[in-house]
This record gives sequence, C-alpha cells and structure tokens, in this order.
Amino acid sequence: MKVLDDYSFVRGFCYSGSIFVPEDKLRREFGYAQKLALNSTRIWLSCRAYEKDPKGFIEKLVRFVRVANEMGITTMPILFNGNGLDPNDLEESFRPRGDKYVRDVVAAIQNEPGLIMWDIMNEPSCNDFILKSPAEERDGRWEKVCNFIRYYCRFVKSLDPVNAVTVGHTVMPDVAPTVDDVDVFCFHDYSPTIRKMEEAYEAAVQLSKETGKPFLNSELCCLCRANPYDLSLDVCRSYNTGWYLFELMITGYWNDVHGIFYEDGTVRDPSIPAAVMGFTRNRSAEGFVLPNPNKEGHAQRAIQMVKEALQDNTEGFKGATKPLDQILEAAEFCANLLEACELVPMYDPPTRQIAVLRKNGDVLGAKRLAYKLARILEDSCLLM
Repeated sequence: MKVLDDYSFVRGFCYSGSIFVPEDKLRREFGYAQKLALNSTRIWLSCRAYEKDPKGFIEKLVRFVRVANEMGITTMPILFNGNGLDPNDLEESFRPRGDKYVRDVVAAIQNEPGLIMWDIMNEPSCNDFILKSPAEERDGRWEKVCNFIRYYCRFVKSLDPVNAVTVGHTVMPDVAPTVDDVDVFCFHDYSPTIRKMEEAYEAAVQLSKETGKPFLNSELCCLCRANPYDLSLDVCRSYNTGWYLFELMITGYWNDVHGIFYEDGTVRDPSIPAAVMGFTRNRSAEGFVLPNPNKEGHAQRAIQMVKEALQDNTEGFKGATKPLDQILEAAEFCANLLEACELVPMYDPPTRQIAVLRKNGDVLGAKRLAYKLARILEDSCLLM
C-alpha cells in the first residue's frame, strides 16, 4: 500500500500466532477479528526462522498475507524484534545474512494488496542490551541500534519504493532518532493514566506537524499496566489515531494480561470487545445510575432459595443433604443477579465456579459458594 496521509482508519491487532498457524486455525481466529470489524494485523517475522527453511518460510508468509487480505485484514510484517535482540546482529558481519532474509521477504510480498506497511523493528529499546547497559554505555548502544534500524529502513525502501516503512518504537520518546527514515512513525503506549496517555499523543501530534508524517499507536491496552481497553482506546480515538491492540488471542506468555479471545471464541471480558466497538463505561460525575438487583424482589427470592437448599433434612436417625443440582440452582440464581449488576469481581465469575463444582460433583464446595453468594447479595441489597 502506498504511503497515505492518514492512518486513522486502522483498527488493528497484534497476532503472535505467526505465519506458522495452520490455515483453518488462522481463518477461525481472524473470523473473531472480523466480528469486531478489525481490519489490520501486525505479525512478527524472524531471520532465524527463515534461515531454517527459506522456501517454506516464504510460502507460509505469502499464504498468511493472502488469507488475511481475503478476510479484509491487511498485514504489517515486523522484520526484526527488539525484545529478543541479539547484539551480534548489530555488527557489520550480520549484514549479509540480514540482507538476504529481508530481500527475500520483500520480494515475496511487496506486490501483495494485503501489505499495509513494513515494520523494521519491534520495540528496539526493550531488551537487556539497552535496559541493562551501564549508564556510560547507554547512549552508544542506543545509537548502534538506531544505526541498524536506519540501515534497514533505507535497504527496504531501496527494494520497495512504494510501500510505507515504519518502526514500532517502545515509547513515544524513542521515535525521534529514526523519524527521518520512516514514512509513518509508530509508538507503543501502555500509560497508566489518562494524563500520561494524552502526553504521548500530544508529542506525536507535534512531531507529525513538524515532519509532515502520519503516525500510529501500534501497541496498546494491557491489564497489568493500568491501561484498560476502554480508557486507552477512548483516548486514542479522541486524537483520531489508528491503533493495533496487543493482542487478538489469549495465548502464550502474556495470556493473563493480554488478549480478547480464547481459542473457542469466548472472551475474558465482554467489556473489551465492547470497547473495541466504541462503547465505554460511564465514568462521568453526573447521570450515573446504580443497578438494583432487588427491584422486583428477586434478590429476596434468591436468598430464600439458598436458605432452603442449605437446610439439611434432619428428621430420623440420619440427616440428608439436599441434592447438588438444587444447591447449584440456588447459587446460580444469586450469581446471575450479582454478575448482571456487577456486584462481584468478574476475573473469575461465580457462574464459572458453579460449572466447575457441577463437573466435579462437589457438594460441600457448592454449599459454601451458595452461602457466600447469598451473603454478598444480602449485604448489597441491605437485606436483613
């Protein structure tokens, strides 16, 4: 795709599944992306993976780009990954290997309509070579990385003068040293507050004015960095900026803090796809309405149902506990009220816990959960 003046149309996602994912799996998972009207993906390539099987690597790359494009999703291939940077690759001795790899990749897909742009390196400053460098060596090491990036920006553009070139910088302050050699500048932002997010975008807007170059946020949204999807995307949209979520699937090392979809198409949190579609929570000081789980007396009925389910039959010599299904039915009545009104933490929903107890036939666990949920509901509704 030729260089554009504006990339605000990009609603992208990072995809660590890679070009090696079987086609049926790729189509299934990109089908989830289609449901959210996502239109671009960012994928990691590897020189070392290429060198193991150059022909097979290129075939899989071409297949990936074509399948994605067929599904309305463009591809931003990342040629080098700063997260796993081998300092030896920065030396002149690596250039013959790196040049061959880049030349073959560019030749394979530069004319594919699904190619949106080239990302020369992901997060160049996020590695031990930079982060653990002695203070007196930091500037020199960073300049060495930037020289590598500048070389391959120019090399790619010499091979492909049509498609845009970028660098997926770790943070906005890293962008300046390579901005002259890219067509689009990209940064990642996982800031923990709205003010910090806005500072990154303000800096990007200013640099865009100075250079005349468009920009993208090519990674955002992380649960453990106080960077929730709805807030982060809301700020991003307020600056009319295109974006790539990290990431589409709940998988791999980052599965507990990143990702929208499980393999079967279920989601961790429905508020995340809602945020992707532009729906956010009401966090304003006015107009907020608290839900009332007992508006029609259902909270009282659910609590009474739990009381009845937990009352053992003590007539006669031997007592009898109520059946598991009856206990879990009462627990679910409470759970559905609590979840619907968001009165319980949803990182491990009570309804999921009920499913586990039912599968395991755990009567004692069911009684404890039913009691716990009834008490939460009682407290929440101020019932005696």
